[in-house]
Amino acid sequence: MTGADSRVYLDYAATTPLRPEALAAMTPYFAQHGFNPSSAHAEGRRARAALDDARDSVARVLGCGRKEVVFTAGGSESDALALLGYARANRDRGRHLVSTVIEHHAVLHALDALEAEGFEVSRIGVDESGLVDPVRFAQELRADTILASVAQANNEIGTVQPIAALARVARERGVAFHTDAVQAAPWLPLDVAELGVDLLSISAHKFYGPKGVGALYVRSGVAVEPLVYGGGQEFGRRSGTENVAGIVGLAAALELATAGKAERASRVAALRERLESRILAEIPDARVNGASRLPNNLNLSIAGVDSEGLLAGLDLEGIAVSAGSACASGVLEPSHVIAALGLDGRWQRGVIRISLGYDTREEDIDRAASVLCRTTRGLRGNLAPSS
Repeated sequence: MTGADSRVYLDYAATTPLRPEALAAMTPYFAQHGFNPSSAHAEGRRARAALDDARDSVARVLGCGRKEVVFTAGGSESDALALLGYARANRDRGRHLVSTVIEHHAVLHALDALEAEGFEVSRIGVDESGLVDPVRFAQELRADTILASVAQANNEIGTVQPIAALARVARERGVAFHTDAVQAAPWLPLDVAELGVDLLSISAHKFYGPKGVGALYVRSGVAVEPLVYGGGQEFGRRSGTENVAGIVGLAAALELATAGKAERASRVAALRERLESRILAEIPDARVNGASRLPNNLNLSIAGVDSEGLLAGLDLEGIAVSAGSACASGVLEPSHVIAALGLDGRWQRGVIRISLGYDTREEDIDRAASVLCRTTRGLRGNLAPSS
């Protein structure tokens, strides 16, 4: 996306802009229809009808029942409700959980909290491409394992995991399965029956919906202890007056994201390949991280430079991407995802994540490639000129 100031936004994995159609659907519920859906009067009933319609819409996309959809304040809360809620509600069955070392921090920190409560967590490593080995996964499941959580697609390197296969193994062992589908939602099918999952998290702002609203699929019969108590909204799973405007926007954006998803993914993947091919051809000592990736994801390691320098240089020239490392106490360190790949140290410093969106154009890709090549050349001081 190129704005009026000629900037190119290539950080759609971080967040997406709100679609005009979603904003239009939301607008009445900020003003003339912005009432409490728990109220019995006509105004409240009107808000309740909008909430019910939105829930039915999300349920159609997920292929589930309407009472299996719980609205939350976003992906992080959905992950927390899935992990903390399920573990606490089922602690009498066991206290062991299985996940991976490359999960989003919303999952990792929830698991840390459960460990502090006396649960045990096994975090599985991944191969150099970021993939989980199903055999290793099966080996980690024990008699006291109650829940496994593996993201459908990684937020940094875009690796898509074999969720259906992993969930099938868990189901055979009587273990509930959660997947964080926040990154996958704009690009991959979300049918919960085909995936075979018991819990699934999404967040609206990843598929051109509003920020601050998400949803959690909870399979019928699966018990989760609420994190928020009060009036018993969301079928007793998440109390608090519902964010009707946000929920309406989530539903509208999700329907729009679902229509034509395969064709859109194919177009964006072709653009990603165009960008990737040019970068690898023009920048020596560069590599792509991840395999079986989301169609919009390009995570690069560029030897001889650091992420901070690349990010700053690109930003100065109007290209918005993300760094693939974290700054702690003034020291730039590899992200936990990149560190888990076991790469040689020279591939861990100059990491950036470029993520395309629905409206990314060829000219955006070509400009980003030129700027990245030029920035890398400047930081290294020894690259041949790019075309």
